[in-house]
Amino acid sequence: MKKSTFRKIRDLVYSNSGISLTEKKYALVQARIAKRLRILGLNSYEDYIDYISGDKHEEEMVNLLNVISTNTTSFFRESDHFDILSDAVKQWRSEGQKKFRFWSAACSTGEEPYTMAMILNEIIEDKGVDLKILATDISIDALQACREGIYTEEKLKPVSEALKKKYFIREKNEKNVLYRADHSLKRFTTFARMNLSKPPYPMKGPFDVIFCRNVMIYFDNRVRQRMIREMSRLIKPGGYLLIGHSETLMGLESDFKTIRPSVYQSQGAGKPVTV
Repeated sequence: MKKSTFRKIRDLVYSNSGISLTEKKYALVQARIAKRLRILGLNSYEDYIDYISGDKHEEEMVNLLNVISTNTTSFFRESDHFDILSDAVKQWRSEGQKKFRFWSAACSTGEEPYTMAMILNEIIEDKGVDLKILATDISIDALQACREGIYTEEKLKPVSEALKKKYFIREKNEKNVLYRADHSLKRFTTFARMNLSKPPYPMKGPFDVIFCRNVMIYFDNRVRQRMIREMSRLIKPGGYLLIGHSETLMGLESDFKTIRPSVYQSQGAGKPVTV
């Protein structure tokens, strides 16, 4: 792939997703688009640029974003965040709150929102509570995996045996043992495609807790600023924004106060939770 072709692809990805591809991603982009060339029967990366730029091939932009997006995740990843979720919900429940809204803003293949669902199920136990989790991602392939909710034994390793038995259905095919997320996890979880770089977001909010983890690292500060402004609008006073351990809001204008690294609380009348 010519450097000039890489720059054109980089510009297309940025304008359609906000994902900022540095020169360090050259080899990754080249390898992943090579797969699209084989599928489409195209001979060169330049042919691919012509193809994806055509008016009739908008669906290929979705395919491009699917292969460029990195969907690395796991159950109970950065587990302290789920402790914060648990502590916050327990406090709000003790104060009489009965309606809860949560958002997994980059849900990948579903491990994050299903971890949230397990924790919330354990706390709330259907006691007259209105609970919903919105899980969004830019990748159609990732969202399909979310909806199917089927995971290997390896993927389920971070999940305790008790939770595994309670919330997953064990299945076996000719080669592997698989685990399917039970209805009790899926019943209040909604999956939807969403481009975080394109505000305003269509939701009304307010959300109690927003998980937006390990996604800002793919964006530049201009896109990050738009994201944080929208999330500040959508979160309730005293609600929590959780970002990746390697991320920070430093250098961005926001109404969030730092509770500790990667944990932020919306300014307002909400009572702080001890974390």
